[in-house]
Amino acid sequence: MRLAGALLAVIAALGGPAPAPASARERVLVFTRAEGFVHDSIPAGVAMLRGLPGVRVSVTADPRRFTAARLRRYAAVVFLSTTGDVLDRPQERALERYVRRGGGWLGIHAAADAERGWRFYQDELLAARFTSHPPVQRATIRVEDRRHPAGAGLPARWTRTDEWYSFRSSPRRRVHVVASVDERTYDPGDLRMGDHPIAWARRVGRGRAFYTALGHTAGSFSETRMRRHVAGALRWVMR
Repeated sequence: MRLAGALLAVIAALGGPAPAPASARERVLVFTRAEGFVHDSIPAGVAMLRGLPGVRVSVTADPRRFTAARLRRYAAVVFLSTTGDVLDRPQERALERYVRRGGGWLGIHAAADAERGWRFYQDELLAARFTSHPPVQRATIRVEDRRHPAGAGLPARWTRTDEWYSFRSSPRRRVHVVASVDERTYDPGDLRMGDHPIAWARRVGRGRAFYTALGHTAGSFSETRMRRHVAGALRWVMR
């Protein structure tokens, strides 16, 4: 699957390279179910995703959409700050088959705090175990791969305000790191990781998965660079 021409054009206009356009708009399922903390940034994230040209966005908090037949309609599934146990076992199997057989998955921010008991989700989609975060504060991101669609057009050092997630260990050996946060530029408290990836990509079977820890604040999704980052990540998982 390839992103439609309009989405590729907007990514190119924001500073990223755009391959040949596809002829039809692609469908994306945005999943927002939160069984734990409910982020007030979810509506802003939905609005941003709906505003991307070239995609038709369906938004749901209903896990019954996760069947093999329904997921086949979509070029990608986005977990937008989902928290807690959001899928039952048959729904988990449907999502796993969907990705392994070529579907795209994009996790945004609190998607790392969902499905903690599901090994495929934790070890293969996320590839990292979320621990906690310090208070929201300003920090500098190192954009390590500015050729990847999710890093294209971003500065090598990108300073912004967010909630900086920490993980049990760095996933670097298992993923392709697109961006990391410089712990010298904020106070991680006792959550210091040293090597601290914050956005990464990986292949899962024939599919693709991308996770970005950015996006805690509602204002994040009105930032031009954040929109560029998410649009590029979506482009990559949709191919």
